[in-house]
Amino acid sequence: MRRMAWFLFAGGIGFLIDVGVNHLLLTYTPIGPFLSRIPAIMAAMSFTWFVNRNCTFDPSPHSLAVEGIRYWTVGITSALINYAIYSALIARAPIQPAVAIVFASAAATVYSFFGYSRFVFRHKN
Repeated sequence: MRRMAWFLFAGGIGFLIDVGVNHLLLTYTPIGPFLSRIPAIMAAMSFTWFVNRNCTFDPSPHSLAVEGIRYWTVGITSALINYAIYSALIARAPIQPAVAIVFASAAATVYSFFGYSRFVFRHKN
């Protein structure tokens, strides 16, 4: 239960970072809703890696470099899932970007929890 609480905390704050950066970029720069997601996702993923590494999961049995590569592999795959769902919703439905982020992030959260717990931070029994 502790692991899930920390994971949801990291994801919740990561979500706020994602939405916040996305909103700032849409409001104060000329880039559109597709390009704005790239730095928003990167900022959110950097925060979640820090929290997940230090609070959510037990220390990885891998070196920091291997752990980082594994984390970013799952994170980037999750971000691609997130981005694909977000883009499909923006392109096909009359939906606000923040609402599209909610649906996209929910799907990516499920994928990333299993990826991080089974691939990045898994210990051999």
